[in-house]
Amino acid sequence: MVFFWSGFCIAQDKKIPLKQAITELEAQYNYTFNYAEETIQGHGVTPLNFSLSFAEIITSLQEQTFLTFKILNNKLVSIASPTAVTICGFVKDPETQEGIPFATVTGAKNATVTDENGYFSMQVLTPKEPVTIRHIGYEASSEIAVTFISDTCTSVFLKPAQEQLQAVLLSSYLVQGISKMNTGALQINFDQFTALPGLIETDVLQTTQALPGIQSTNETVSNINIRGGSNDQNLVLWDGIKMYQTGHFFGLISAFNPHITEQVTVQKNGTSASYTDGVSGSIKMETEDQINKKFTGSLGANLIDANVFLDIPLGKTSSLQLGGRKSLSDLVATPTYDAYFTRISQDTEVESNVGNIRNTNRSFDFYDLSLRWLYKVSEKDRVRLNILYIDNILSFNENATINTIPTTRESSVAQNSFGAGIVWQRSWSNALSTTFQVYESDYNLRAINASILDGQRFLQENSVSETGIKTSANITLQKTQALTFGYEFIETKVTNLDDVDVPLVRTLIGEVVRTHSGFGEYTFQTKNSTLIAGFRYNYLDKFNASVLEPRLRFTQKFLNYFSVEVAGEFKHQITSQVVNFQNDFLGIEKRRWQLSNNTSVPILKSKQGSLGINFNTKGWLARIEGYYKYVDGITTQEQGFQNQFEFIKTKGSYTVLGVDALLRKKLKDISFWLSYSFMNNEYTFESLVANAFPSNYDIPHSITFGTTYAYNTLKVTAGLNWRSGNPTTRPVEGNEIVNGAINYNAPNSDRFEDYLRIDSSALYKFTIANATIEAGVSVWNLLNQTNTIGSFYRINTEGIVEENTQRSLGITPNAMLRVIL
Repeated sequence: MVFFWSGFCIAQDKKIPLKQAITELEAQYNYTFNYAEETIQGHGVTPLNFSLSFAEIITSLQEQTFLTFKILNNKLVSIASPTAVTICGFVKDPETQEGIPFATVTGAKNATVTDENGYFSMQVLTPKEPVTIRHIGYEASSEIAVTFISDTCTSVFLKPAQEQLQAVLLSSYLVQGISKMNTGALQINFDQFTALPGLIETDVLQTTQALPGIQSTNETVSNINIRGGSNDQNLVLWDGIKMYQTGHFFGLISAFNPHITEQVTVQKNGTSASYTDGVSGSIKMETEDQINKKFTGSLGANLIDANVFLDIPLGKTSSLQLGGRKSLSDLVATPTYDAYFTRISQDTEVESNVGNIRNTNRSFDFYDLSLRWLYKVSEKDRVRLNILYIDNILSFNENATINTIPTTRESSVAQNSFGAGIVWQRSWSNALSTTFQVYESDYNLRAINASILDGQRFLQENSVSETGIKTSANITLQKTQALTFGYEFIETKVTNLDDVDVPLVRTLIGEVVRTHSGFGEYTFQTKNSTLIAGFRYNYLDKFNASVLEPRLRFTQKFLNYFSVEVAGEFKHQITSQVVNFQNDFLGIEKRRWQLSNNTSVPILKSKQGSLGINFNTKGWLARIEGYYKYVDGITTQEQGFQNQFEFIKTKGSYTVLGVDALLRKKLKDISFWLSYSFMNNEYTFESLVANAFPSNYDIPHSITFGTTYAYNTLKVTAGLNWRSGNPTTRPVEGNEIVNGAINYNAPNSDRFEDYLRIDSSALYKFTIANATIEAGVSVWNLLNQTNTIGSFYRINTEGIVEENTQRSLGITPNAMLRVIL
């Protein structure tokens, strides 16, 4: 019986030429077939089953060959090639409802790919022809061609692949495009991103501040505070290259081109053992990792800059992405530019000078250039090259009449960065893959302060040069288990220069630290559970010191709608930013990078632990997470005190206890979210005061409410941000000056008024000819609320204490227009 059944199946699978089948039919049924030889050539069919009727056999032949068989009178059958049928459709993601670009659509004879909106159009031989749709990260879908024969072009939704489903814990975390991963990271995918209040460009770092537990106490992207930490305690990576500069306009907008950055991953705790630095958190930016076979590009402008992006195929195995931005300040001064310039120049020599000195010809310019090249060397090998250059320069003239002679001297401050990296990835087998990376990151801050009255030039420079080499291997032990291990070497050099020409005084300090690290990580992942346990060993050769760093992340789903997360980590870092004097670098960018010396500037070390629970069903998402954070080795200079500790150099620590909570409701076209963060952030500087006192970054309460409406290509969003005022230290009222110095109250014993800001934005996308046009408008601080974010005190020439306040941006409109090719 078994042999009979096997023989039957083999017989059914074996095909005979169509011409042979026609000959058999003519002999069996006495029909005559009329056809051209080229029409039937190359077609094969299964052996004929004569238990079927003649009409049934003809139908079977037609389905197998997609040829047109027509039974005529007088027992005549004509065979002809079919008339092509045009089908069209949209391939979409079921969660985001957005089109999936570059999906492959395959018919019996023809194939095509979807455009950036997920649209495709293709000819098929017959309405019954099978059509298969595929895309990386999704399960393949098969449909009959007739499904796509419609005037409105049918939409088909691809189901995410199982491994992708397991990686994402919570989708649409705030809005579409933001996901909570099983690794504990928050991932922002700009291909699926909708919009956030006050933003029309997908500003890479501004977007991260919408996440609970992340904010900027001075409203800049270069001063992102993750759970109460200072900005220099964040690890910022661009395709694996560590960056020491993050902002244009000296911190007001991100220095990273959003059009070449595909996704951002933010990790507040439980970082992978493969990463070092970032005792507060990590922000990892990545470009697209797919070789595109179709040219795409965009050209746009807003009220701050003009930008361009190109994705250029270089054959079938390589593609090149280029991106650039340039400020418009040398062409036109917009209201947005004026508001930004006023904000960065507050209480600096750029805004006003001393005595009769007048400042003229104030100018500011920035640009950035990005490159990403991918090359598929073989089926097992891939190479990626990244290059990034960032440049900012501000200059102005100081004018005065000296001995009846009009005199002019130029002062300036320039900030730039260069990053380059190359990565080689090889897949040795289904179970083993390796990665090798080399990168170089250079940062330079240079200021020339021309004192026109003293005839003096003061030059200051701060530079960082870092080289990194990293190699790792990933081994798949079983379907649910993997092991990663590797080695990393980092050499960091920091140089600080202070140079005065009259009298000649020059101080140049350069320091180098080399770090050798080995790491290992075990991953266990099932449909409902994820466990990631890692360990990192670091050896710092300059100090002959070892730092051990365990890492842990555990996620468990239960009761269908719930999940619990536990995370912990030990980390260290050897670089920090300090403020020596408030007028350093013209007061524009007062912070300079320095290296630890393991004595007066200790190695920063942190410990973190957190526990969170999530509830997610029917568009509702509720999340609450408590955390503990301890960072030791901070210095008063790093924390930027502007009170009685401004000129004191000592070391200490800070401790944070906090809770982050989120409630989100997602409907078909609209989403609402409400987040709340509680924090108790305290310093301990035993050599200054006996008791702990509030940190400069202590924000006890913070609330964000937002809503986003998305219908087809229209996106409208609005949101409110409220938080406790920043800590401050005021002079003792009625006894402001003692022994010629300002007499302050207890450190950070007071606060500014609460911070309040309402933002809104709208985006609309439409098509003209073969180009897609995207237009947008936004308003930052819609109510023009006056928010004080900082202040410092000085004794003026009359012996009176004066307060110098720093205020946030007022109402700031912006508009954008982009052509997508």
